[in-house]
Order: sequence, then structure tokens, then C-alpha cells
Amino acid sequence: MRTTHRIICGDARDMTELDPNSVDLVVTSPPYPMIKMWDETFASMNPVIGEAIEREDGRTAFELMHAELDLAWGEIHRVLKDGGIACINVGDATRSIGSRFQIYPNHSRILSRLIDLGFQILPWIIWRKPTNAPTKFMGSGMLPAGAYITLEHEFVLIARKNGKRMFASEREKRRRRESAYFWEERNRWFSDVWTDLVGASQPLRGEETRDRSAAFPLDLPTRLILMYSVYGDTVLDPFLGTGTTMRAAMILGRNSIGIEIDKSLTGAVAERLTDAIALGRLFIAERYDNHLRFVRERDSNKTPPRYYNQRLRCPVMTSQETDMVFYELTSVRTADEDVIVAEYTPFDCGE
Repeated sequence: MRTTHRIICGDARDMTELDPNSVDLVVTSPPYPMIKMWDETFASMNPVIGEAIEREDGRTAFELMHAELDLAWGEIHRVLKDGGIACINVGDATRSIGSRFQIYPNHSRILSRLIDLGFQILPWIIWRKPTNAPTKFMGSGMLPAGAYITLEHEFVLIARKNGKRMFASEREKRRRRESAYFWEERNRWFSDVWTDLVGASQPLRGEETRDRSAAFPLDLPTRLILMYSVYGDTVLDPFLGTGTTMRAAMILGRNSIGIEIDKSLTGAVAERLTDAIALGRLFIAERYDNHLRFVRERDSNKTPPRYYNQRLRCPVMTSQETDMVFYELTSVRTADEDVIVAEYTPFDCGE
């Protein structure tokens, strides 16, 4: 099996290089409106945003920032196939503008636009970011009523275009069966609250580049890609950043396209993809070992699994898991200046 991964230096608000109905899944995290580190980015899109912040008009700045993101959501709707899914990781913002402190509900503003575009909104995920902070509040300490709750979670909004995806041909059905996940993974992933993900560090050179980047942990896009796509699908990240979604797609045998407006980040993405082979092997090994551990515990404590996967040589809980296969990433090469080709072989689980 072979996949291709294309890095485009461009603008998520105008993805004219992509054909309509050409993408199976979107996994992305945009700049968060009203988070100070993104003020300059949004002001470069529309100078009136910077002016609104300077005159302490947070409400106008918030709406104008989202007006820029609205263009990207429209493009995502255009390039997604019918039945395609968009997963958008975003956090709300708390901020003082002048003397007024308040929350800016980014997730609800984005949901409103997705509904206007005709997306079908599906149940979303809240993922809680662990913190070691000894204090969990902001404001006036122990004196009511001027202390504020600290936000420790983000949202993964999930929206589908034009109804449920259909798998019509025998090839499509086979790829879907091969792309199954384990029963115990399903039970953990398809919950509306994730508490087992940790924040991602920023392995970038130079403080200026780091300050203009943001990343979610690799486990987040890997889960979403496994949940909502099959082998050979095309995954788009229109806010590529440091390339976490692209790395996840490469590890998991999906094609990918990443769009990033910041040229200093696009070069860093290619560098980060060089470790994908080692990461892929580690990911498969951990996933396989976790399943074997689950099987052993199930044998000891409850009714053992009833079915068997011949390819993976292990018991499984349901008949839908019997055809699943892992494809191991074996080579990564540059085919063009902005195109990387990855090749795979079926995972050998040994005797």
C-alpha cells in the first residue's frame, strides 16, 4: 500500500487548489479567536481586528476573527465528500479587555456557522488537559464573588456533510472491514469526555516560530482518523501548523493534505515526518500489546472473546474485528518539493 502527503503553503480561507468533493476527513485546530498569541495572525487577515482590540472592543474583535474562520469552514464544506466528516479542535477563550473579564465561546460560534453551512452536527468530544497548577481559579482568591473558574478543557466539534457515508463497492467494504478498531478501543474512544490525553510540546527551532505555533497531542488526530476514516482515505488539515495531523495520517495509512500560511512552519513539517516510521512501529506495537493485555484480563475475569482474527493472530470480541489488519509504515521518501510518498506492508505479529 502507498499513500501521498502534500504540503501546501496557502490560506485555509481559499483552498482553490483542492477540487470539490475530494476529501474524506478533516482534522484540524484553527487559531483560537481572542487568545492573545493569535491577535497578530488575525490582525494580518483584517487590520480592523487589531484596531478593535486597541480600543478595547472585544465583542467586535471576536466576531471579526470568526468572520475570517467562517471562510475556511465554507471551503471545508466544499472540498468534503458527501458523508465526509470534519473534526475541529478548538478551545474557548478567557480574557480581560480593558477592565472587563469574560469568556469568548469559540466552540458555540463555530457550531453556529457549521449549521448555517448545512453541516449535520454530531455529538462532540470534550478533552480535558491535565494540569499541575496548584490553584484552579483566577481572580480574587477566597473572596466572593470575583473569582473565575479556570478552563481546563477543549472541544472536538464533529460535523458531517450530507448524511451518512456509503460504502458501495466490494473494495470499499473490504477497506472498511480492514480498518476496524478493537471493541475495547471503541468503548474508550466513543465517549464524550477524554481525560487520558496530555498537551503537546512544541519541538520547533526558534522562539519566534514556537510562539506562532500550536499543537494538539498526536493521540488526538490518530484516534479521530481511526474513528472516522478507512485505509487510503484523504485527510485534510487546513491549519497544518507543526504537522501533527499529517504525521498521524501517514502512520495510519491514509493520504493527507496540509495547508499552512506560515512558510516557516511548512519546512518544519517535513522535518518532523522523518520520524514517522519509528512512531508508526511504536504505535502499532502499543496498540497490539494493549489488546493482548485486554484479552488476558478478559480471560481471567469475564467471558473470553468469541472470535479470532487470523491476520493478527489474536482473539477479538466481535465478528466485525476479524478482518482488521495493521499496515506498518516501512519507507518515507520525497517525491516532489512538497509531496512525500509513504509505503506500507501488513504488520507481522509473529507466531
